[in-house]
Amino acid sequence: MTRNLHLISLGCTKNLVDSEVMLGALKDYKIIDTIELADVIIINTCGFIQSAKEESIGVILDAASRRKKDALIVASGCLTQRYAKELQEMIPEIDIITGVGDYDRIDEMIRQKKGMLSKSTFLISEDENRIITGSNLHAYIKISEGCNQACSFCAIPSFKGKLFSRTLDSVLKEVENLCQKGYQDFTFIAQDSSSYLRDKGVKNGLIELVKAIDRQGLARSARILYLYPSTTTKELIEAIARSKIFVNYFDMPIQHIAEGMLKRMKRGVSASKHRELLEFMRTVPDSFVRSTIIVGHPGESEEEFLELCDFVRDFGFDRLNIFAFSSEEGTLAYDMELKIPTKVINARIKTLDKILQKSQKQILKNMIGKKLNIIIEGKSEISEYFYHARALNWAPEVDGEILVNDSEIGDLIDGYYEAVVSEVKEGMIFARVLKKI
Repeated sequence: MTRNLHLISLGCTKNLVDSEVMLGALKDYKIIDTIELADVIIINTCGFIQSAKEESIGVILDAASRRKKDALIVASGCLTQRYAKELQEMIPEIDIITGVGDYDRIDEMIRQKKGMLSKSTFLISEDENRIITGSNLHAYIKISEGCNQACSFCAIPSFKGKLFSRTLDSVLKEVENLCQKGYQDFTFIAQDSSSYLRDKGVKNGLIELVKAIDRQGLARSARILYLYPSTTTKELIEAIARSKIFVNYFDMPIQHIAEGMLKRMKRGVSASKHRELLEFMRTVPDSFVRSTIIVGHPGESEEEFLELCDFVRDFGFDRLNIFAFSSEEGTLAYDMELKIPTKVINARIKTLDKILQKSQKQILKNMIGKKLNIIIEGKSEISEYFYHARALNWAPEVDGEILVNDSEIGDLIDGYYEAVVSEVKEGMIFARVLKKI
């Protein structure tokens, strides 16, 4: 008899890839949306910052309260890797605990009703029978795990270890396998994508990957997430700009821009280097620049915060995520003095939000009447009368949605189109399809 599986993947897209590996290992199960009917409930947790920990714990507790009799609850991922013992004591309803090292052995754990907690970190290979979720056109490709950086605020290296990369052949083979299944659009991800292959002695591994994907010629479009300032070069930016497949998408989390703060954060390069890279990205035609900043790291002075505000206002990021500093055990910042009060952090975030909202409003206004290439992927969750689309040089999920409500070519299917933005209303973007491309 077929058993039912309900999987909840929390956190980042890197976590999502691992969740898809588990789905592949449990391919004989029927994937369902209803917790109450599931025989097995898997929560792939995130433990990066405090809010993510709280969300993960809340989801586990909710699943425990709603599961049917004899249903198994499995908790996996970053939170369980960091706090396995504490979680088992706090939430005894968890039947199986596993971390970040054994996603491909999930079927064995469920069969034996026994968890595994390897010290190593799992990294997908081209041989995994992964089940892609959420799209018939797009897939994430994880190129490495772990991280060699020493950011003061980040606990990831403490439980995911040092950088270790897949071989280029392995990445190319996975792209080939997915293209054979009909996937055309890819997003390459890692903790630090621009350090790809440095653990194998290759300085410009990401440039080699860009060139190899171009030579392979199977993918139709691609982009890269999570470039790190100290390992991103003008040569890499130029390689992306020259590529026939990679779009001019530059996602480089800067975290701050004040020199003193970058040193406290152990970011590895100067403020001038950050500015130089970002400005060079802007010279690339049709570039799309995304970043992340942290507010309230210990020692952040009012002057440094205002410098950050000025930079955000002047540069005009296409997308920007703002996070409140989270004090994480095992990090350098955890023991730093000059902690910033929560009230001050919240006030600073509010100030930055106002700057960002004004910038985003102008960006959306400038889109009206503009022609752009888009990818349509089914109907929008907003309404069945709209197609869900994104600009070709946007990443899935994080960069927004374009609502297609009109077409000059009749009925539409998932695929690539040229469209014109007809209206922006209350932050929603509406477009009309002109032709298939």
